[in-house]
Amino acid sequence: MDEALLRGLTPSVLAILVRRGADFAAAEDAVQDALVEALRVWPADPPRDPKAWLVTAAWRKFLDATRADAARRRREDLVDEEPPPGPAPAVDDTLQLYFLCAHPSLTPSSAVALTLRAVGGLTTRQIAQAYLVPEATMAQRISRAKRTVSGVRFDQPGDVATVLRVLYLVFNEGYSGDVDLAAEAIRLTRQLAAAIDHPEVAGLLALMLLHHARRKTRMAPDGTLIPLADQDRTRWDTALIAEGVHILQTALSRDRLGEFQAQAAIAALHADAQTAEETDWVQIVEWYDELVRLTDSPVVRLNRAVAIGEADGPQAGLAALALVDPSLPRHTAVAAHLHERAGDLPTAAHLYAEAAQKAPNLAERNHLTRQAARLNLRAAR
Repeated sequence: MDEALLRGLTPSVLAILVRRGADFAAAEDAVQDALVEALRVWPADPPRDPKAWLVTAAWRKFLDATRADAARRRREDLVDEEPPPGPAPAVDDTLQLYFLCAHPSLTPSSAVALTLRAVGGLTTRQIAQAYLVPEATMAQRISRAKRTVSGVRFDQPGDVATVLRVLYLVFNEGYSGDVDLAAEAIRLTRQLAAAIDHPEVAGLLALMLLHHARRKTRMAPDGTLIPLADQDRTRWDTALIAEGVHILQTALSRDRLGEFQAQAAIAALHADAQTAEETDWVQIVEWYDELVRLTDSPVVRLNRAVAIGEADGPQAGLAALALVDPSLPRHTAVAAHLHERAGDLPTAAHLYAEAAQKAPNLAERNHLTRQAARLNLRAAR
């Protein structure tokens, strides 16, 4: 049984049911029932047209559920005639399904969960494990999200930026449980890139590939965080880097710059440097300037301060950091790094220890604590 095939077909089958008139929640339930049936039947009797088989099975599941529900008798005009079995329609509504799952009425967490369930084909258990929450909690979140979008017309135009932000949130979750969310986000973004010709979709895909290329070097076997400057660059995935750079260059040539393209350009400059010392920080600062112009994001300004500290010296970086909201996550860690580069080791050690207390996860907390201990040891000597 090819589970990847089933997951790949899930969004288009779901979209066909919604296009035929099924509300989102009922259609999604019917598709899940059809997938269970496929897992039972296909090993002994594989279909010639898997998509058509799933569409027919899911539509019949939907009809059975609808006709059994007395409260939904008003829908009988939609379901009196079952479409005859045959090849699945050539039209692909997957793109509209992306827009539906990233509807602005949903919270970011709900949009991510619904996208993973409806477009990604993951089970509620898999999504719950990935987000480290009880399965019942995730089931409620997905159920609420499905109810929210059930009344949304399927032919309404969607917002590409919202879809991309949801996919980026999925990617940033990385790996947890038995689902690799970073790889899943790349798969879904590839699917989106095949369905829509948009430079920012390409920019996001390039950004994901360039970051994913460094994944194996980010953590030591014992779980210790390895900063970018200390990573073994010979272990970076050069094929992913080459693909990401090619996709980015094609997108940039269209002269419709967006934030994901600019972020990918920064990632490409890091990937291009054979050593940390060879990094083109001046050009990276220029790209951060573009990002500030595009987003005016405090997080971008924080990262820009780091780049300025590398390009123009730590005092210039500290001056740029002084213009950033000090309550921002990672602000204290950045200040510690710049003070260390400026030679003020006692201040840097104090700030590293303070940043460790604010760290969002154990790996980062341990890394910052080790940095503080390292500088305190140097000062003692």
